[in-house]
Amino acid sequence: MILEPGDGFGRSLRDLPRYLNGATISHGFIAWLFAVTGPLLVLLNAAQQGKLPQEIVSSWIFAGYGMGGVLSIFLSLYYRQPIASAWTIPGAILVGNFLTHFSFEQAVGAYIVTGLLITFLGVSGVIKKLMEWIPMPIILGMVSGVLLPFGINIIKALGQTPFLTSATVAIFLASTFLGTLTRRFPPILWAILGGLIVATVQGEVHWEFFSLNFISPQFFTPKFSLSAAAELVIPLALTVIAVQNGQGFAILKNANYNPPINAFTIYTGVGSLVSGVFGCHSACITGPMNAIISSPTAGAQEGRYAGGVVAGFLFLPFAALAPVAAAITRLFPAALINVLGGLALIYVLAASFGQSFSGSFRLGALFSFMITLSNFTLFNIGSPFWGLVGGVLISLVLERRDFETLRQSAPAK
Repeated sequence: MILEPGDGFGRSLRDLPRYLNGATISHGFIAWLFAVTGPLLVLLNAAQQGKLPQEIVSSWIFAGYGMGGVLSIFLSLYYRQPIASAWTIPGAILVGNFLTHFSFEQAVGAYIVTGLLITFLGVSGVIKKLMEWIPMPIILGMVSGVLLPFGINIIKALGQTPFLTSATVAIFLASTFLGTLTRRFPPILWAILGGLIVATVQGEVHWEFFSLNFISPQFFTPKFSLSAAAELVIPLALTVIAVQNGQGFAILKNANYNPPINAFTIYTGVGSLVSGVFGCHSACITGPMNAIISSPTAGAQEGRYAGGVVAGFLFLPFAALAPVAAAITRLFPAALINVLGGLALIYVLAASFGQSFSGSFRLGALFSFMITLSNFTLFNIGSPFWGLVGGVLISLVLERRDFETLRQSAPAK
């Protein structure tokens, strides 16, 4: 059943306690844990490239995760859909390169221009029309290419920490097999608890790195530069609209939700404006996080929005503790994070593969998948965008009949 977006907070708030269960809480936690580990390392690497002082890095982390938390809570409750928002990961890579020859104040100016551009495109309605024109199998081919490495990470983790990883996977499989006996506690929750216990016993969870040190946010005066805007604005906007938001929209549609594309684009644009003045690059609707909280294992379809609320609320204290945020990457072994993220996504990955290659536009979906998986980069724009471009071009040349069928089956406006 396709779930249309809600239209307010009342019903969502009333039903929230009922849907805050083992499934939504565990998936919200895994989505949060993914966002504050690997992606945080990308952000810290970008800051290192720009040789930024600690206070600027702390404000960057605060603004990115704080705005992600606010947007995740607001959008999940208001639209009653599992929405996870954060900052764009490929955008952080772009910013890292940018900061090697531009100042941070010029970056802030480019963030603001990017936010205005994204907001304008959302208001214009062009984003929804564009997403409707690109065939869903090609979009899901791109999504499959983005998510496949998370599944492969399960296998890689087996070689890194065999006992910890195999024990975590075994617990997940056993709880899945005994599903009728563990109905109130989903397999991924058992995997989290079991993995943490095994890692703690092995001495691989380092609680000593955790300490409290709260943020003092900074407000940055933007410096507008034509050369800086020319280098950063368009690529950064593309990473939000065509890569990150595109993934999020496709995953929600694949999970039988009907996301309000233009509205979400506007909110990410406004969020980018606000977070920009505190030093963070553009906000977005995330791909992997949305895949986790909208997964079939995340509980009843109508209640999965609670997972977005959980992830959003977990972002807020993490943002407040931005000066010591890097410690989270030293608390838990990387192999455990990788295997938990992969296990949380396997059902989504299976569904994405199934819908990408089982019907029309199979060649376009295949090229979209392969290009995305290749990590090909051109003009500082990452492979997911080029996967969409390449997939559409291949289908236009080799699968024209599929486009004709798509046009004929489209509902009359």
